[in-house]
Amino acid sequence: MTLRRLFLFLALLLTPIHAFAVNPDEVLADPALEQRARALSAELRCMVCQNQSIDDSNAELARDLRVVVRERLVDGDSDEQVLDYVVSRYGEFVLLKPRLSVRTIGLWGAPAALAIIGLIVAVVYTRRRAVQPVAKLSPEEEARLGKLLDRE
Repeated sequence: MTLRRLFLFLALLLTPIHAFAVNPDEVLADPALEQRARALSAELRCMVCQNQSIDDSNAELARDLRVVVRERLVDGDSDEQVLDYVVSRYGEFVLLKPRLSVRTIGLWGAPAALAIIGLIVAVVYTRRRAVQPVAKLSPEEEARLGKLLDRE
């Protein structure tokens, strides 16, 4: 019985607990606005952590950005206006999913372009390899090969 309790204790101790970064004092009273704020926060990158959204980050800058997002929503901004405001201050890098624009077309098109280039290179390589003629042996080489085969 004590072994079972010990196992249960260790399992509870080692179980990861998801800590939400949004503090209770940041939550908006209007559930619809809060839902929009959460959705927007999930789209914005924490500039300190860089691989987390501001919704998941505990960094002070992420908290400030969450507050700014909520203030803009309370002031009546649309979701797009909030994102434009944050991008104007921090650049496109703040978006976890960059927008398709003239500046980011290379970022979006590079994987497809590299795949096409790789496919073309593979086709050209296999065609050249298949087309190369096999060199014939000279009469001297044939005679030498015949002697080597006769020995065996």
